[in-house]
Amino acid sequence: MAEGFWRQFVPGRYSLNKPTSFGIWANTDKPAFWKVLPDIVSWAKERGLDLYITTRIEAQLKDHDYNYQLIESADDFAKLDFILTLGGDGTILSLARAVGDRRTPILGIHLGELGFLAEVVLDDMFTRLDAVAAGDFNIQKRMVIRCIVNNGSEPQTFIALNDIVVDRGKSHRLLTCELLANDNFVAKYKADGLIVATPTGSTAYSLASGGPIVMPTFGSMVVTPICPHTLTLRPIVFPDDQILEISFPVDGGDDMALAVDGQVTEYLKSTAKVVIQKAPFEINMVNFTDSNYFNTLRTKLGWGVRGEE
Repeated sequence: MAEGFWRQFVPGRYSLNKPTSFGIWANTDKPAFWKVLPDIVSWAKERGLDLYITTRIEAQLKDHDYNYQLIESADDFAKLDFILTLGGDGTILSLARAVGDRRTPILGIHLGELGFLAEVVLDDMFTRLDAVAAGDFNIQKRMVIRCIVNNGSEPQTFIALNDIVVDRGKSHRLLTCELLANDNFVAKYKADGLIVATPTGSTAYSLASGGPIVMPTFGSMVVTPICPHTLTLRPIVFPDDQILEISFPVDGGDDMALAVDGQVTEYLKSTAKVVIQKAPFEINMVNFTDSNYFNTLRTKLGWGVRGEE
């Protein structure tokens, strides 16, 4: 990332100098991506920006004379001033895990069905890219959670921008699990599963399971049970300095599953322990001065909109 690329004005908000390079990360199964790619390449050439693409994109290119460099490993993200992602929210989630602690800002272009994270629609893409090229945009820092799974072998570490979900997996029985927060007993759950969501993920699976909406910059973790067999166990919001531990006091066999952002699955033994806490880094999302979280809630989720409106 270019030296001096960042300049901070107020806590949690950043403005950026003009970029010199960017990468493309895309859902290559979307025909709309291949239709717009030549225009993005031309735009980069006109602006004098160095373009990087993934090996997956290159493998599917046909009859082109594009000038680009390859993103061959996750470390290459550190060379880039920002990454343009084209797809749905799942495309952003996979990119966020790949970027990890490298801090490279992400600009999401919506080609999917919902596009809550990928706020920019295709029709507005070049207007927004021109603003980025002029340095007229901001960075919003999004909390990430880190999950360490002790599953009978070497501990495995995962990171998630949205959520970590522990559920009954292949079993048809209720999952029984216990939750500790900073070594303090919180509750014993009998449910289909348990969601630990970031503020970003509070509007995803957690919301669908009855959890609250949390502003994306509010440091917290939301624990939401999935179909709990009780009338009293409600979602709970923890401050982001808590260390959460999930264990399984009842032998549920080896059918339980852990899902990371709904994209990575690890099956759990009944002796497994899952430890979740705030990661020591954040994901940087590009947004603009006219971005409004509540407008996004209304337009994407219909939040606060009455039936007759």
